Amino acid sequence: MSLQVQNVDRPLYRGTYHCFQSIIRQESMLGLYKGIGSPMMGLTFINAIVFGVQGNAMRKLGRDTPLNQFLAGASAGTIQCVICCPMELAKTRMQLQGTGEKKSKRKLYKNSLDCLVRIYNKEGIRGINRGMVTTLLRETPGFGVYFLAYDMWTRYLGCEPDDPYMIPKLLFAGGMSGIASWISTYPVDVIKSRLQADGVGGVHQYSGIMDCVRQSLKKEGWRVFTRGLTSTLLRAFPVNATTFATVTLFLLYMREGEECSIQDSEVQSGQLQPQTQPTSM
Repeated sequence: MSLQVQNVDRPLYRGTYHCFQSIIRQESMLGLYKGIGSPMMGLTFINAIVFGVQGNAMRKLGRDTPLNQFLAGASAGTIQCVICCPMELAKTRMQLQGTGEKKSKRKLYKNSLDCLVRIYNKEGIRGINRGMVTTLLRETPGFGVYFLAYDMWTRYLGCEPDDPYMIPKLLFAGGMSGIASWISTYPVDVIKSRLQADGVGGVHQYSGIMDCVRQSLKKEGWRVFTRGLTSTLLRAFPVNATTFATVTLFLLYMREGEECSIQDSEVQSGQLQPQTQPTSM
């Protein structure tokens, strides 16, 4: 995020490695975890919403097709924006606070919650939903690609419950799905970050989405839309590999437990019937 919003006329960082190195030198290791409170508060709810909505949408759509996987993922992405947008606003503001300083002289926000409260008191609901349109433009197709890519990778790799290499395959499929999702929507994420960072210090640079796009292109060229992509992808693979593998294994475990319970009850009643194959996520 720091790479996305830094001033092109006075850049603080030359690239991903220099950014990482500079933050540790100037702000200590704790600087790498600035703004972590907001994701920690929201990610549990976001993942619950995303996988819950996606699963219910697939059941409503009926057939497990690539198009339906995309539509179910897109619907999940749209709904979770209610939490995602304020969460990322707080993360952005917290990360920008005291950039390049070992000890921030003027700490505006105590933590992520305090950040959102202060923004709400000053700007109302509109303030804490700053960047909502760009968040929707990123999350809706992004989660569609996310679930579509995961479905395609798991089918291609043949992730079957009895496969001894199932867990490595799930990790790889999840990581690659995260990368595909970010690559497909990263330019929108750059604009979202810049709009959410706009106004820090009381100075507003952009009047809207198109103005942000025009100014960014004029000053920095098309490369502005890939700024910070390397660090994002380095983070995306392990995070999404772990998320998808955990959710998939948990669902498989729960379904096996349900099938055993059903079979036991039917055996006791003398009405054992063949069970249908459990559907994919």
